[in-house]
Amino acid sequence: MTTFPERVFSGMQPTHSLHLGNYLGAMVNWVKMQDTHDCIYCVVDMHAITVWQEPEELTRNIRELTAAYLAGGVDPERSVIFNQSAVPAHAELAWVFNCIARMGWLNRMTQFKEKAGKDRENASTGLFVYPNLMAADILVYRATHVPVGEDQKQHLELARDIAAKFNNDFAGSIAAHGHGEAFFPLPEPFITGPATRVMSLRDGTKKMSKSDASDFSRINMTDDADAIAQKFRKARTDPEPLPSEVEGLAARPEADNLVGIFAALKGSSKQAVLAEYGGRGFAEFKPALAELAVERLSPIAAEMRRLLADPAEIDALLARGAERANAIAAPIMDEVKDVVGLLRPKR
Repeated sequence: MTTFPERVFSGMQPTHSLHLGNYLGAMVNWVKMQDTHDCIYCVVDMHAITVWQEPEELTRNIRELTAAYLAGGVDPERSVIFNQSAVPAHAELAWVFNCIARMGWLNRMTQFKEKAGKDRENASTGLFVYPNLMAADILVYRATHVPVGEDQKQHLELARDIAAKFNNDFAGSIAAHGHGEAFFPLPEPFITGPATRVMSLRDGTKKMSKSDASDFSRINMTDDADAIAQKFRKARTDPEPLPSEVEGLAARPEADNLVGIFAALKGSSKQAVLAEYGGRGFAEFKPALAELAVERLSPIAAEMRRLLADPAEIDALLARGAERANAIAAPIMDEVKDVVGLLRPKR
């Protein structure tokens, strides 16, 4: 059986502002993984253009998201940080996967249905096949682990299906080219932490989102202390005090969300939070949560502002990261072409 060195890949789209859900649900774990894994973190700008983006705003958003990665603790010396479009192998492998994946697989993707809505016929073909590009993002580095939220698990399962089908369809060629039984690994999900799915502050049954019409539904990473305090003060809750046990949060989505956010910001557990605040009302809990959020997020926002004051340095850092990413991806893409039978100039 073919074994692959452990490698982590993940990325975020540079659309709108980064919010607390992105930070707690992904970046906190990204930072931790740097201590244990070979990590590649990408600004997935090609995914962003599956829906219309104003070009100048997209450029700003790519830099802002990169600044957020750095300010949040992703280290460009220990991890590879780059923007997706700077490494051609992503698009090349995505086309191969367009020819591997089946229409029926893509038709079952719930996120396309949600994003396209009732106007499915006017959605871009890029939006429809974007799970194939996501599979290419992961597999062009032969990544073995992907930190994902619950809403992305279906796409990761598709990446595994594509990898398995490629390995099966080209089994003879893979062996003939000396790649053993499998060319691609079947990537596994990383889902960790007490707040992997941060919900809206206005509706505890919906995920915190950049696209929500109400800015009060989310904490933006660039919000100042007053805005953070105001948003938590206005966050939807119920009239009951906090329970003393986690089981008491089961039918209380807004309370569960705020306790989960507190636990994630504190680096503790929901039970530990309830041991301290159980029996207390939200009038006491919300200010404590706001204070904790400001303490954690203000330094990140300040560092983002410092980094964004020098966009040329951000661009240079992304270029260096793209060189490192390309050094990994290009040889793998060459091997893909050999396995598939595509004639290529020898490097």
